[in-house]
Amino acid sequence: MFVVALMPLAWIAWKFTHDALGANPIRELEIETGLWTLRLLAVTLSITPIRKAFGWNFLVKYRRMLGLFTFFYATVHLSMWAGVDWFFAWGDMGHEIAKHRYILIGMSTWLILAPLALTSTKGWVRRLGRRWAALHRLVYVAAITGTIHYLWAVKKDTFFPVVYLAVFALLLGYRVVAARQRAAARGAPNSP
Repeated sequence: MFVVALMPLAWIAWKFTHDALGANPIRELEIETGLWTLRLLAVTLSITPIRKAFGWNFLVKYRRMLGLFTFFYATVHLSMWAGVDWFFAWGDMGHEIAKHRYILIGMSTWLILAPLALTSTKGWVRRLGRRWAALHRLVYVAAITGTIHYLWAVKKDTFFPVVYLAVFALLLGYRVVAARQRAAARGAPNSP
């Protein structure tokens, strides 16, 4: 799974080294890494519904790794913008963040994902207890804000951002329904 999750990066690197990124390779690098962030996030969030629907419990062991790879691609995406596009010109970057709401919400998305990645270890799960699950529900906020970042960045061709938004809304809806069913089952009186 580790190798599979790195394959998109290898493909992007191959395209870069073979001048296959078009007239604006920096922009294409930003787009590719951003899309792979959303794709891996969707795959990560799909594990629980797929596991419950088909009984594929073996998928659980890949969820943490895929979540960390989601953060990895988000960090590469941010690094492309900050390091390659802006050469870490902090003042100019700050001006761009304030000027363009899609950059601001993109930064916010990365800031939401960062503590989730940092607290993904078993030690943090133990330390945070029940608060760990509450913290990690922020992944759904990141999914929505990440999709809005994509939607606002493309401006005109909104079909794919809307598809991602629909996928994340379905995955969030699944969680809400499952949580209500669990709560109803706990509140139901015991049958004789």
